[in-house]
Amino acid sequence: MNELRFRLADETDLAVLVRLRDDAARWMLDQGITGQWRPGELDEDHFRRIMASGEVWIAEADGRAAGAWELWWADEDAWGPQPPVAGYVHRLMVDHSSARPGTGRLLLRAAERRVAAVGRAFVRLDCLAGNARLNTYYVNDGYRLVGHKAGKQQPGGEPKSFTLFEKTLQVGRKV
Repeated sequence: MNELRFRLADETDLAVLVRLRDDAARWMLDQGITGQWRPGELDEDHFRRIMASGEVWIAEADGRAAGAWELWWADEDAWGPQPPVAGYVHRLMVDHSSARPGTGRLLLRAAERRVAAVGRAFVRLDCLAGNARLNTYYVNDGYRLVGHKAGKQQPGGEPKSFTLFEKTLQVGRKV
């Protein structure tokens, strides 16, 4: 696979984003990771709403989507009211059928660069509290566990409990 290219998603990418999310949910279930995501939970309207209030990024390689993520500029549901010092990564999705090992970390690095480029000092994310494998992944990638959020409402689903992670950035780096 060639080098990844990152770009903002637009209306023409909505079906691809739904496919990436559903495929990632199926992959998690195949790996025995239950309770995180389910296929069919999010539709094009979800990603359209995020594009209107935040950013949705796509990573491409060899002319096809290798992954994507959402970048929010506030996340009061998980973090409460906060000063504008962080970017919030959500729905980090990798196409496990074609992406090379390490693609998820490359997507995280791109998200971190974007957050730093707009002058925010932290990147934050949350992870299902019961997903030990993913919690360990973020800790091993330099994220600090900074708290927990019980009963966070989910799009199209029941409230769940999450672990809150944060990483300090070098402000001013370009994407």
